[in-house]
Amino acid sequence: MLAEIKGLNEECGVFGVWGHKDASQLTYYGLHALQHRGQEGTGIVVSDGKSLKCVKGEGLVTEIFTADRMAELIGTTAIGHVRYATAGGGGYENVQPLLFRSQSGSLALAHNGNLVNANSLKHQLEAQGSIFQTSSDSEVLAHLIRRSGFSNMSDKVKNALSMLKGAYAYLILTENELMVALDPHGLRPLSLGCLGDAYVVASETCAFDVIGAEYIRDILPGELLIINEKGLTSERFSHSSTKAICTMEYVYFSRPDSNIQGINVHTARKNMGKILALEAPIDADVVTGVPDSSISAAIGYAEEAGIPYEMGLIKNKYVGRTFIQPSQSLREQGVKMKLSAVRGVVEGKRVIMVDDSIVRGTTSKRIVNLLKEAGATEVHVVISSPPIKNPCFYGIDTSTKEELIASDKSVEEIRQIIGADSLTFLSLEGMMKALGQTEGTQGFCTGCFTGDYPTEIYSDTLQYYYQKG
Repeated sequence: MLAEIKGLNEECGVFGVWGHKDASQLTYYGLHALQHRGQEGTGIVVSDGKSLKCVKGEGLVTEIFTADRMAELIGTTAIGHVRYATAGGGGYENVQPLLFRSQSGSLALAHNGNLVNANSLKHQLEAQGSIFQTSSDSEVLAHLIRRSGFSNMSDKVKNALSMLKGAYAYLILTENELMVALDPHGLRPLSLGCLGDAYVVASETCAFDVIGAEYIRDILPGELLIINEKGLTSERFSHSSTKAICTMEYVYFSRPDSNIQGINVHTARKNMGKILALEAPIDADVVTGVPDSSISAAIGYAEEAGIPYEMGLIKNKYVGRTFIQPSQSLREQGVKMKLSAVRGVVEGKRVIMVDDSIVRGTTSKRIVNLLKEAGATEVHVVISSPPIKNPCFYGIDTSTKEELIASDKSVEEIRQIIGADSLTFLSLEGMMKALGQTEGTQGFCTGCFTGDYPTEIYSDTLQYYYQKG
């Protein structure tokens, strides 16, 4: 994926195992399957029933978990995390799972999402004497749990969770218990599976397939699962009726072999491409997709339009992450290093280039140039989602509002900027239809497209996203 260049990044992924002798190894494989959700840091915390042990670091799963370090992680329960730094920034201290020790016992937590009231809660907690070890919003939950007046752990956690606003899929591990929680709107994906007698939890079902686990069900919005030696117990800390899974999980972030809320991601993307072909019929010679997340939509477009699908763009999989830097000039260079146009496919052809989204517009401009430099006579850009006009506050780094090209420019203005012969976005109705929603957007979060968010957004959060960072 071109996430690092495009300015569109998922914050993280989580994976957990309860009751398996190879818990840490299974977590390693699970995190490897979720690596696309974050490449800046990763960690595993394991419990042997008496104590918690943590190994983590900045880098990829294969870089951090060497054989020697994996040998340290002995136990039957584990939680793991892969991170892309958004809220709180990077640095080793923000790599999760976060581990806290006290005389009353240890607590580790892994979080996917973003809390929109984190700053407000931090101010309150610091006024009460809390000292934060990290700048991550995820740490807030640990302090709320410790300061809860309840004696029972599940009551402590439910009370703490009820104070959080925003998107969160949490895995919470103690010496003898694994707790799993999803925010009241179900903004982030989270699923439960089993492997023999062991339970597994993951951000995406593709992680179950890798380890041979069986999918059981999705975690419900506002649900707290408690897994211990007595088995699995389901409790509720909220009964929200406004479920709102993030639509960008289907458009861009999740792996195509994952199923979210019963919808296969590849199928959803292919449907988006088919509907886009109906909404934007174009006279052309070849269809190509921007690898990797746009391939499914491109196949769908080509199939519906009756135009051949070809590999007009090739991704270089061996470019190190260090080459991709957060400056505009290097982002543009990064596109050239990561992608190549296939001259033998596009030369002398009218090309339909399918992509999943446009964020800043600079990546699209560079790809259009690549195709034209390779001899394409026309490049028609079709996008398998509506224009992204608003920031995401729930754990996806979609830049500040000023940096979103569609926030203040028309489709025609964007077309001129990227140099395409035509530009078409999938309609909101078309995207919903591809997801099986025949009327309205109920059950989905479309905030980045519509500005209609499922939760209150706090003023200190708005200040960051609506001003140049």
